[in-house]
Amino acid sequence: MTGTTHQQADVEGVDGGVGLTALLVAAARAIETHRPDSLARDTYAEHFVRAAPACAHWPGRIEDVPDGDDDPLWGRFARYFGLRTRVLDDFLLTSVRTGPRQVVLLGAGLDTRAFRLDWPVGCAVFEVDRASVLAFKQRVLTRLTPTPRAKRVLVPVDLRADWAGALTTAGFDPDAPSVWLAEGLLFYLPAPAETHLIDTVTGLTTGGSALAFEAKLEKDLLAYRDSPIYTATREQTGIDLLHLFDKEPRPDSAGTLAGRGWSTSIHTPFDFARRHGRGPLPEPNDALEGNRWVFAHKPRP
Repeated sequence: MTGTTHQQADVEGVDGGVGLTALLVAAARAIETHRPDSLARDTYAEHFVRAAPACAHWPGRIEDVPDGDDDPLWGRFARYFGLRTRVLDDFLLTSVRTGPRQVVLLGAGLDTRAFRLDWPVGCAVFEVDRASVLAFKQRVLTRLTPTPRAKRVLVPVDLRADWAGALTTAGFDPDAPSVWLAEGLLFYLPAPAETHLIDTVTGLTTGGSALAFEAKLEKDLLAYRDSPIYTATREQTGIDLLHLFDKEPRPDSAGTLAGRGWSTSIHTPFDFARRHGRGPLPEPNDALEGNRWVFAHKPRP
């Protein structure tokens, strides 16, 4: 296979379907990075966006958006992703400071936390995602030659396959405390796959471990089809999020974890928007009103 064909295959990993949403989030992080009141900085994000033909026309700064923050996608929705990045950054760093030195990013996409965050000495960051997505990310990062701030371990595997086996083969130790993140992942999975993922994480964790994930509570996602956020996303990027989201009733993963002894807390994004003084607040026909950020901790024996 030629190098050109390799590169095309890498781009295809993010240029369609759920993979394209990774570029959407990267574009949002790029816009957030350039804001004077930025909640999270990711200097690599814009490089991913510019490397993929599907989003060559997307803005990299809020000043490039004709309606600025009034734009439902690049204003309000992008601010949501910026807020989510900051909140989950804080969760990871707070969690590793209590002792765990293994961090697992499930559906890592174009996450660059291994490079961005100030990790304690001895941390390993495992990035789990499809090989094509990780290959695209690596190709872009290789040109930038950044230095990771933790041991970075790529785990190229589809989450519908035996990702637990691939993770342990890559060096993950189930007997040591760990911190897990499923950011913007679960609502793309069929309900049984989400249940299997939560069961697997439970089986791979010991006391002192932590998990954060994003959930959606809506019973009828299509009720929000004409919401400003989903409409603007379809019209400006061609991404139909409601087509990509799984339509089955969602399992109560937070309740499952609580029933197994984990301590859990559930928050709306608006809780953190108020706390930080930036980010989306509730509005009519709001596609974000069912979003929840769940934080769970497995107690030590």
